Amino acid sequence: MSGKVTPEMVKQLRERTGVGMGKCKEALDQAGGNIDDAIDILRKAGMASAVKKEGRETNEGLIAAAEGKDALALVEVNAETDFVTQNEKFKQFMADVALEAAETKPATLDAFMQQTYRKDPSMTIDQYRALVIQSLGENIQVRRFIVIPKSQELSVGIYSHMGGKILCAVVLTGGSGQEGLARDIAMHVAAESPDYLRPEDVPQDVRDKEAEIARGQVQGKPANIVDKIVEGKIKAFCEQVCLLCQKYVRDNSVTVTGLLENESKRLGKTVTIKSFARWNVGG
Repeated sequence: MSGKVTPEMVKQLRERTGVGMGKCKEALDQAGGNIDDAIDILRKAGMASAVKKEGRETNEGLIAAAEGKDALALVEVNAETDFVTQNEKFKQFMADVALEAAETKPATLDAFMQQTYRKDPSMTIDQYRALVIQSLGENIQVRRFIVIPKSQELSVGIYSHMGGKILCAVVLTGGSGQEGLARDIAMHVAAESPDYLRPEDVPQDVRDKEAEIARGQVQGKPANIVDKIVEGKIKAFCEQVCLLCQKYVRDNSVTVTGLLENESKRLGKTVTIKSFARWNVGG
């Protein structure tokens, strides 16, 4: 008699095999709810050929960017050792996955892994990953991705640092053609690690914590003096963590805001930062 397949069993099988939820559910249904039999079914299908490897921690990895017809994608792929991340098969898998994400613009990571791989429609992205695991002998995981739509109103700049350990993207408004400027600002993001775009983006709880620290540093002074010092320290904190307020790394005589104002004057149109991302492996 077949056992009932529960969401918890599907989750457990996914954790043990790294195979997508949909395929795990199918295998469990076929196996009458027996997880070990379901693993055998997945292995025979070439999807879980290295179940033991799937449980290993993947603390190393690289981040890649790819450009599709109407979008760009950033993808982080993890492995167990830095040695494997330098393997050409690993790098090829990462490049293929990044391009696939840019071209197909998937909604979620789970959905993405279950997509048919367009270069070889006989398998899904997840099955392709299983083949790479088989070949390299290590657990390989696609950790995350982001899709950045392209348009005539935007310029996108990508900067890769430390051989793909850090990857930054900057999206500028004001029309296409400013990819060089966007990349220069992405390089600044890699170097200066801003947390927010502008001071208004700093959450109130973060501001409150900084104010509390500042007050603790100036005890015993009159209240009006303390308030001014705290205000100044919060302003300095925002200048440190907000991209637009930071001194531009390639010319510290101007802030990033000043750089954009200068470029806007030179171009005769307003150029602003719409968004930025700074990814580091495991971050």
